[in-house]
Amino acid sequence: MRRAVLTRWHRVATAARRRLAAGDSERGANPVELAVMMPLILVLLFASIQIAAVFLARSTALNAAQSGVNAQRTYQAEKGAGVESASRFLKAAGGWLVGWDKSGVTCETTPTEVTCTVSGRSLSVVPGVDFAIQQTAHGTVERVTTP
Repeated sequence: MRRAVLTRWHRVATAARRRLAAGDSERGANPVELAVMMPLILVLLFASIQIAAVFLARSTALNAAQSGVNAQRTYQAEKGAGVESASRFLKAAGGWLVGWDKSGVTCETTPTEVTCTVSGRSLSVVPGVDFAIQQTAHGTVERVTTP
């Protein structure tokens, strides 16, 4: 009986080896599949990083514009306080928004409202690909009014 069990296991092992040996016709298929898919994977990876860089640049520009509005809208603020505050913010924020010093930060003040605009370009992860960024923030000027 023991011999019959061993013979049975021997047959199963032999059949498994034959099946594995028959699969040799597809040997090396995985590296070829990887070589075909790798460019697509890399494009998707760099595209997602570039999209994240664009959103970070937009966020940085908007925060700088809001900082400029907050500085310029205070009661009897000096002229240029908003531009100075936004520029300070952009210098401290790092390089997510590039070229902002060329296009500049502008703040326009009317008797009741302040509008600051920050322009620049997003950081380029993919060479030759960058996006124009422009964000604007508005706020009311603090002033004394009569009841």
